[in-house]
Amino acid sequence: MKKAKKSDSYSHVLKYTGLFGGVQGMNILVGIVRNKLVATILGPAGMGLIALFNSTINLLSNSTNLGIPMSAVKNISQAYDNGDEMHLKKNVMMVRSWCLLTALVGMFLCICLSSLLSKWTFGWGNHTLHFVLLSPIVGMLAITGGEMAILKGVRQLKQLASISVYNVILALVISVPLYFFFGEAAIVPSLVLMAMAQMLLTINRSYRLFPFSITRDKQQLSDGMEMVRLGIAFVLAGILGSGADFLIRSFLSYTSSLETVGLYSAGYMMTMTYAGMVFSAMETDFFPRLSACHHLSTTSNTVVNRQIEVSFLLISPMLVFFTISLPILMPLLYSGKFTPVIGMMQVTVFAMYFRALKLPMAYMPLAKGDSKSYLLLEAIYDVLLVIAVVFSFRKWGLWGCGLAITLVGIIDLFVILFYTRYKYDFHVSCQVTRYVMMQLPFGILAFAMTFIRNPWIYWIAGILLGFASLCVSVLILRRKTSLWESLKARIKRRFNHE
Repeated sequence: MKKAKKSDSYSHVLKYTGLFGGVQGMNILVGIVRNKLVATILGPAGMGLIALFNSTINLLSNSTNLGIPMSAVKNISQAYDNGDEMHLKKNVMMVRSWCLLTALVGMFLCICLSSLLSKWTFGWGNHTLHFVLLSPIVGMLAITGGEMAILKGVRQLKQLASISVYNVILALVISVPLYFFFGEAAIVPSLVLMAMAQMLLTINRSYRLFPFSITRDKQQLSDGMEMVRLGIAFVLAGILGSGADFLIRSFLSYTSSLETVGLYSAGYMMTMTYAGMVFSAMETDFFPRLSACHHLSTTSNTVVNRQIEVSFLLISPMLVFFTISLPILMPLLYSGKFTPVIGMMQVTVFAMYFRALKLPMAYMPLAKGDSKSYLLLEAIYDVLLVIAVVFSFRKWGLWGCGLAITLVGIIDLFVILFYTRYKYDFHVSCQVTRYVMMQLPFGILAFAMTFIRNPWIYWIAGILLGFASLCVSVLILRRKTSLWESLKARIKRRFNHE
């Protein structure tokens, strides 16, 4: 009985990690087409302009949304689990009211600060009008975030998955024709239209469950102060994260060129987003499960360690294949102009190994409501990242940026390890250590392959390394989960039925 429970637990983690990883993979496939077309049409300079606009707007959005897109999930989830429909509807109404308020404030601030944003973001030209026109995005992001929190809180996983897929398809349909006909002049309108499409998709699904309603009752609004106080830590962490991203891109723009910003953005996005699709289930599935058992130290340790095991085993083979395939992937997904960033990406891949280890641990302060610890850990990482990237870029260029990201990732892993052990009595399991010792050498060897100039040796050895890593992960996961038996039983029933 105990063994079955353990197997079911691993199966649950694998199932939902695979589900949202698959959705993210589908999004990536559509995104690949879009990025390829956009990169071909606009080039590195246009991609850099988009990156600067996006990083600035995200900074402002994270500064004004009061952390509701994250903190509201806990409120909605608790009301949903209690089965109190009246209380749930009041929480939904309260969340929407606060989101509408933050949307209006965010838009207003964007308009008022547009001149300063232009000076801080760009070292050339006057982009004040651009930021005024981009201000509705801040409001739409606040509303979208609130509705997404509602859907997460009531466990609408299929709805969330479909929204994600439709959103990336609409982004392709909207942006590419505009860029093709109007070039860089279409960047601002396309960003606004994409944000609007995402908002409309989200509220369409959310309003079907809970028809639109807000409250003007001061008492009900004041009931949301606990949610807001919890969200302040998310706001500050968001400011630090977006601020770090903003400072790095602005530094590259000032000291180098807009093309360098575009190259860095493309390399960072491909490595941290594409290779990190395994992490897409963390916030939707893992965080609620961890929150439910945060008061039990032993259970929390088990939940976190199992999430680390599955995430690390899933992502390791992907990283080996990713490293080996970059000389083909980068020109294929973007264009030949982006090949100078391949060296940076091959170093940054190592950061993903350590991210798979630390990310489940990083959710522990959130699950326990320890906002100060969460903020402290985020601040340490962001400050170290900015310092390391600035120093390394001056020394070694874009390759140095990749080295900085990886080194800071290693430091951050040990900081989180020591902190969670001291604060929450968390211990890494022997299985996690064993799997790291088994899989990390494959990544190191794959990186070593990048220095081989003989194409035959490079590809044969690289592919063999990837399949060896894959076999290790498959054998371990097959032993730990019941999904393999379930799949065979389903296939057998299908054949018997036919």
